[in-house]
Amino acid sequence: MQDKRVDAYIAKQKSPQKEVCIALRKIILDTYPEITEEMKWGVPSYGNGTYYFVALKTHVNLGFSIKGLSKEQIALFQGTGKTMRIIEINSVNEIEPQKIVTLLHLIKKTL
Repeated sequence: MQDKRVDAYIAKQKSPQKEVCIALRKIILDTYPEITEEMKWGVPSYGNGTYYFVALKTHVNLGFSIKGLSKEQIALFQGTGKTMRIIEINSVNEIEPQKIVTLLHLIKKTL
């Protein structure tokens, strides 16, 4: 179910971040229609903080909880966080929906 606060967050973003956020939200909600969408840490968050995205000045980060992942699985992501890792997306053209769905499923298996 879509959260109106997430609608407002996306609406205030500039291009191309706005379009990236819209696309990522659609992928997440299409993959898991029952997932909880909320604003957490000031950004759109899904599955009680399992996934999130944040629009930054030049790109959007799609974040994933890495709890329970192997070192090889963690290497699929960018960043050095101890509990969350990201993939950085600069434009809608960079979005690989199947790759994102695969990563969403990988994380869901560890929950």
